[in-house]
Amino acid sequence: MSAVATELLVHYSLRRRTLVPGIHAYSRRAPPLYLNCTRRPLSAGPSLSSFELKAPKALTLRASASTDTAAVVESDVVFSETFSLKRPVKVEGKITIRLVNGKDEENWQLIVGCSLPGKWVLHWGVKYIGDVGRCSEWDQPPPEMRPPGSIAIKDYAIESPLEKSSTLEGESFYEVKIDFNTNNSITAINFVLKDEDSGSWYQHRGRDFKVPLTEYRHDDGNVVGAKKGFGIWPGAFGQLSNMLLKSEGAENKMDFTSCESKAPPQQNSRLEGFYEEHPIVRETLVDNSVTVSVTQCPETAKNLLYIETDLPGDVIVHWGVCKDKGRKWELPEQPYPSETKVFKNKALRTLLQRKEGGTCSSGSFTLDVGLTAFVFALKLNENTWLNNMGKDFYIPLSSSRVLNKEHSQSHSANKTKESSTAYTDGIINEIRNLVSDIASEKSRKTKIKEAQESILQEIEKLAAEAYSIFRSAIPTFTEEEVSEAEVLKPSVKIASGTGSGFEVVCQGFNWESHKSGRWYMELHQKAAELSSLGFTVVWLPPPTESVSPEGYMPKDLYNLNSRYGSIDELKSLVKRFHEVGIMVLGDAVLNHRCAHYKNQNGIWNIFGGRLNWDDRAVVADDPHFQGRGNKSSGDNFHAAPNIDHSQEFVRKDLKEWLCWLRQEIGYDGWRLDFVRGFWGGYVKDYIDASEPYFAVGEYWDSLNYTYGEMDHNQDAHRQRIVDWINATNGCAGAFDVTTKGILHSALERYEYWRLSDEKGKPPGVVGWWPSRAVTFIENHDTGSTQGHWRFPGGKEMQGYAYILTHPGTPTVFYDHIFSDYQSELSKLISVRTRNKIHCRSIVKVMKAERDVYAAIIDEKVAMKIGPGYYEPQTGPQKWSLATEGKDYKVWEAS
Repeated sequence: MSAVATELLVHYSLRRRTLVPGIHAYSRRAPPLYLNCTRRPLSAGPSLSSFELKAPKALTLRASASTDTAAVVESDVVFSETFSLKRPVKVEGKITIRLVNGKDEENWQLIVGCSLPGKWVLHWGVKYIGDVGRCSEWDQPPPEMRPPGSIAIKDYAIESPLEKSSTLEGESFYEVKIDFNTNNSITAINFVLKDEDSGSWYQHRGRDFKVPLTEYRHDDGNVVGAKKGFGIWPGAFGQLSNMLLKSEGAENKMDFTSCESKAPPQQNSRLEGFYEEHPIVRETLVDNSVTVSVTQCPETAKNLLYIETDLPGDVIVHWGVCKDKGRKWELPEQPYPSETKVFKNKALRTLLQRKEGGTCSSGSFTLDVGLTAFVFALKLNENTWLNNMGKDFYIPLSSSRVLNKEHSQSHSANKTKESSTAYTDGIINEIRNLVSDIASEKSRKTKIKEAQESILQEIEKLAAEAYSIFRSAIPTFTEEEVSEAEVLKPSVKIASGTGSGFEVVCQGFNWESHKSGRWYMELHQKAAELSSLGFTVVWLPPPTESVSPEGYMPKDLYNLNSRYGSIDELKSLVKRFHEVGIMVLGDAVLNHRCAHYKNQNGIWNIFGGRLNWDDRAVVADDPHFQGRGNKSSGDNFHAAPNIDHSQEFVRKDLKEWLCWLRQEIGYDGWRLDFVRGFWGGYVKDYIDASEPYFAVGEYWDSLNYTYGEMDHNQDAHRQRIVDWINATNGCAGAFDVTTKGILHSALERYEYWRLSDEKGKPPGVVGWWPSRAVTFIENHDTGSTQGHWRFPGGKEMQGYAYILTHPGTPTVFYDHIFSDYQSELSKLISVRTRNKIHCRSIVKVMKAERDVYAAIIDEKVAMKIGPGYYEPQTGPQKWSLATEGKDYKVWEAS
């Protein structure tokens, strides 16, 4: 064998994908076609002296190594795939802003344009005279100002499309024109530009563009338009002269930051037009590809991996290998390819070689056969990395024969389980059919509410039975043989996230708990007392580092040293609760996250810490944070970047974080903050991954009112909560905000009739889906020192008499536990526990009148709240008074 590197070049017409240099892979559907070719030295050029088609047992390929020699050996094709790449490319353009006078001094026109092609939308609003105390907010303009095609965005903005125009210096521009008259009360027009194609937002120095129509500060950084002298306009604007206008050269200017007006002006001038250009850099995606092939040589016990890409410029492969089924990066044994450097002893970086006269670059990697996988990402420059849709490229190095063998073994093992899963498969199919029946549009229109409720109850029964079968070694019983009591034994968890049905939750903090700096240690001392009171679950505050001390503006999710205490103190607290028989819920804030760094436009949307996401992790439809993700699947929380849960890398990282919290800290479940911000289906993904014992989401929105009066029918409100629970596939409950709101009106206004809906059932979520309703009357937001929606004062125990005797999972607020109410709460919890009242207990409403509400639960407990009279009827069943307080009584069946 000559010690000269050789090359094989074959060209033929087949359905093919690039495999190795000069050789193309046949279609997977076509029979293999093998080639036997003569060899030529590389210096001899690309032409072949001869070749002939044959059909040998294996494909003859070039085997490259780090030495100067190569050998022609028989090799097996292990892997071949072409991956598409989306390469970001920046294109420069300009945003133009013109303010021009119309027919007369009263009519003006604001024209905003963009020189880059695309689907552009102006997201804009105005400020009125009365907005002095609301400097950062927008209002919608009057209808006559809105350009054709405009749509309203909630109640604060307008979106107007830019239309193609060629009116500016002969160039093709996209423009929108806003006509307005000075006879109005508008003081400024604010806007941002939105790229509908990419979902990107473009601002001015990191803030909204502002076109002031009155005097303004020179240092107000987002103002556009040269100062030409704003003066008194006719009409309503003249009313502002003494408040807003200043003389030329006056030291005091209108402060748009503090919104405080200064001294009146000394002279008047008129508005003048202007023209400004602002640079814009738009990032577009260009299609490229990378092809990876692996061949295996049995004789040399080596894998030859070949990478080829059409990416321009210098392309670096940042790579490593996996030695087992885990995806942990490791360094392979030397020798390495040329142009390779070790990066922080964690990975290798190899510069691909540019092909002469071509636009492609390529590289070969020789690897041991015993390795599991080759993992890599592509680096174009310091800020541009390309991977496989958010994940590292993962190239398996096992041969197809091995993979087929493993698949065969797995199939054989699975076959032995078929007999034990056939029955549960049938149940699962029934559940799917029932869910489809509810979800279908035809069903929504034709089925009455009773039928839908009956189907939901049937689904719960089937789910409970399926889980019981899953836990049982021999599925020999039928539905009739499973009683409700057996299904709801506290030791049996029906499904991940739903608990046993007998939970009583304590919220273990209030809004001020962080101030001591050692809250975990203080709560540690109260664990035994909480257990003796009858609580089975405690909800702890958010554990992560946070911009706000309360924990609801998380930053580095893996940093658990918070204002409540250290990570070690948190572990000790969780361990202590477990010792006294109490499960622990962690408060997980998944909707939003505070950034560590600003992007190139000065926007805080780049994250640090272990989860060092870039702006792709931020939703695209919040103009304040310029995310490059997809549109939000829920409502935006405007105080921090809203996380885009549709991104696979985001969900992967969050699932790993939740699992880490379960293992490292010992959390048993989750309280999920602001779940209105993202689709419930993502919650199901997180629940499936972390497998909590219990989970509850905070789905919070306003109840229905008419002319300031709460509607009796709150079905629409509780339906929105039920829809969210349903989106999670029922794997998480939700706080029953509907019940809290109705209790407010019922107790405060003596309207106890509100506590029965039109069908005689509880009017909240607890009346429709009780096993997923987490009831409460107060929490850290509504009560404590915040007091955003405080429960009617002096009537808290009536509220607790209701939720602690009714179905659902009741939650008691920390401030009420450690107060004068503690003794009464303890008695109510004892009644609930003693009579085995659970989340699915049956309520029979006995009275719902102006001054009294009464009900019997599971024929075991009777209760009444309100000043009116009620006593349970004595017949075959006798009742004895269990506990009472101001305007409430609870009886037990003797």
